[in-house]
Formats: sequence, structure tokens, C-alpha cells
Amino acid sequence: MRIDLNSDLGESFGNWRLGDDGALLSVVTSANVACGFHAGDPTVLREACAGAAERGVAIGAQVGYRDLAGFGRRYIDMPPAELTNDVLYQIGALEAMAHAAGERVRYVKPHGALYNAIVHHEDQAAAVAEAVALYDPGLPVLGLPGSVWLRRAEQAGLRTVREAFADRAYTPEGTLVSRRAPGAVLHDAEEIARRCLDMVRGEPVAAVDGTPVRIQAESLCVHGDSPGAVGIARAVAERLRGAGVELAPFTGSAAPAGDA
Repeated sequence: MRIDLNSDLGESFGNWRLGDDGALLSVVTSANVACGFHAGDPTVLREACAGAAERGVAIGAQVGYRDLAGFGRRYIDMPPAELTNDVLYQIGALEAMAHAAGERVRYVKPHGALYNAIVHHEDQAAAVAEAVALYDPGLPVLGLPGSVWLRRAEQAGLRTVREAFADRAYTPEGTLVSRRAPGAVLHDAEEIARRCLDMVRGEPVAAVDGTPVRIQAESLCVHGDSPGAVGIARAVAERLRGAGVELAPFTGSAAPAGDA
């Protein structure tokens, strides 16, 4: 068994710090690095890319709505062409920081409200897929299994990678419970680690209402801004490795800087 473990990084801004990028980079195999629209500034993004490159962690562009104040968690109704351009801009910005670290952007993952919107929103899903295909049709994309986003990306000729969330509750339909609902975010590291192992084994986990739901994924996400994120990531990694699961980037090995 093999699985990728990803987390959101590069989300601090100026003197405002969020998460522990250094500690998470010692655990995860892929880093979803913010691109300056929902979080992150140039210094933070460059440091995140350098840290990922140094540890052989795959760098992904986490693209979102232009919403720093709302941390990219507010839906924005915008023309598809503008969304395509915004996504292109973000990937290009992060590519520069990755290049400076001797690496490159290896995949794309939407963030927050954009991620949730394109589970069902046809036009915005197509706009994001178009941006990735225009930038590099060889870039894989992460998304929710069964989403419009992954269907549109596949139609655009992109490689799609199904993702599950370690620290989020699911509805019986296999979608994420809204963060505004009670119990949407999980905090017990041991419970989360157990659920992750069940997902990797293809076994069902309990939805928010207790019904069993099967989540198929090639990558598991631990949110870097969750309380106790580092402890949760370590518990998940230890439980998976203890069960004989190999942790590796879904993009293939990213050599540490200097070894490429």
C-alpha cells in the first residue's frame, strides 16, 4: 500500500504567523503552498518552497480566490475568464519561488471556497482546468472524488488525483461537512490516524451522521492551520507506516535540492 500525505503551507503573512511549516515539512510528502491570493507573501512563499526542496517534498500550487481578508474561504462569483487568469497568475508566481529553490511546481490544488465551489460549479471548474492546461498540461491536479472539478480536468487532458481529508468530517454522500456545522473539523489525533488507515485500506469510515461512507484517494490532506496539525500529521504518518503503508508523493520522488 502507498499513499501521499499533503498539507497546506506558506499561509503566514508578514508578522502574522499561521502553522508550523518547518515541522510539517518533516512529516508530509507533498506541500500545498499558498500563492499569495488567499494567504502568503513573497518571503513566506519562497521560504516554504526552499524548505520543501531541501527535504524532497513535492511542491504544489494551492490556488484560490483573491481573498486575503477571508483566507479564501468566501465564494466569489466571477467571470470564468478572470478566474482562469487569476489561477494562471498564481501558478506562475509560485513557479518562480520553486525555481529559485532548484525545484518546480509539480501539481495544482484549489483552496478553500474555490475547492468547494468547483465540486459542483461547472463554469468555475472548467476555468481552473483551462488555466492548468494552458500553463502545463502535464501538471496533475488534486480534488474531491466524484467532483465536477476532476471531471472537467480529465476532459481537459489533465491527470486527476483523488484526495481525502484526514481531519474533516464527511457527509453520507462523500462530500465535506461545512466548516460552519458542528463536528466539521476533527481534533483527536488517534481517531484521525485510525480513520486514515481505514481509508487507505479501502474500508468505510463513519460519516457525520454515523453512516458508513467509503472514501477512495491517492492523497491524504492534513490542514496546516488546524490546532495540533503537526501532532495530527505525525500520528497519521506513524499509524500508516506501522501498518506497512509507504508514504510517497503521488507525483514521484522530488529529489532534495542539490541532488536534482
